[in-house]
Amino acid sequence: MTIYDLKPRFQNLLRPIVTFLYTQGITANQVTLGALLLSIMGGFLFSLWPFPWLYWLLPVFLFIRMALNAIDGMLAREHHQKSHLGAIYNELGDIISDVALYLPFCFLPNVSSVSLLIILFLTILTEFIGVLAQTIGASRRYDGPMGKSDRAFVFGAYGLIIAFFPSALIWSHYLFPFMIILLLMTCYQRVVKSLREIRLVEQSQSH
Repeated sequence: MTIYDLKPRFQNLLRPIVTFLYTQGITANQVTLGALLLSIMGGFLFSLWPFPWLYWLLPVFLFIRMALNAIDGMLAREHHQKSHLGAIYNELGDIISDVALYLPFCFLPNVSSVSLLIILFLTILTEFIGVLAQTIGASRRYDGPMGKSDRAFVFGAYGLIIAFFPSALIWSHYLFPFMIILLLMTCYQRVVKSLREIRLVEQSQSH
């Protein structure tokens, strides 16, 4: 299970906004780049002013980013704006946004920076595996338990907590290793399910 499974319901809530943007001539690629720019701006904000109280803004940035990510996908699929360039923007944008918004935790006191860097490495690896599945004939894998939406929820909730209780920064020494375990499980799940999907396709073709 992953928070990503809730995406269809979230999309239904955003559909009126998608329709409005389409009528205004806004494209999926513009929304994707807007989400990326927002994440980079947030990352600079948290890096230049590394104060725990400022992190109440992190869940705000993350929520808007997730909404924009859903909107660009709906514009692409439902309004015939799919493109190879858009796919590249989407995948690169997710990775850059994650690094931009989560790396500034390193500048906070009492944070397990080594664990955070491992999390960022595994974050890139999970998305790489998800995309790599397509090269062997499987679908793009979004399996959890620590996919993009799950990471956003955990970091957003943690950011909100430390904004009001800075002493909770020490929790990173327990939270981050736990996230590392879940990210390793995510990598494993995506590899296994990709291979399983390929086997099922091969079996169906052989019958």
